[in-house]
Amino acid sequence: QVQPAESGGGVVQAGGSLRLSCAASDRPFTTYTFSEYTVAWFRQAPGKEHEFVAAIRWSDGNTYYSDSVKGRFTISKAGAKATMHLQMNNLVPEDTAVYSCAAGRPAPSAAMNPQMYYYWGQGTQVTVSS
Repeated sequence: QVQPAESGGGVVQAGGSLRLSCAASDRPFTTYTFSEYTVAWFRQAPGKEHEFVAAIRWSDGNTYYSDSVKGRFTISKAGAKATMHLQMNNLVPEDTAVYSCAAGRPAPSAAMNPQMYYYWGQGTQVTVSS
């Protein structure tokens, strides 16, 4: 079991960069890790459904990206088993949304399906101004 906790959101101008982080738990002295999970980012803009952004399968490091962010965003593990980063470059106003971290065990073909993830964080706002 994990308790994803996001950080790193904010306001940035178009063309800028942000790095989001997701920890397996925001509680100190816990042993939660992502080692058994696929960890993903989803985003939701006002009035829209959850949209898959990127995911990483912890066991082998395989990554998955939506077409809208491929080449601009990079998902990565951060050393130990309990933190993941999403580096977002060349941001555009259409990237504005609440970004949420989620953990689950989807099959590779289902990595983009939010219903395959059962642990979710509270989300962090990303706003890109034009």
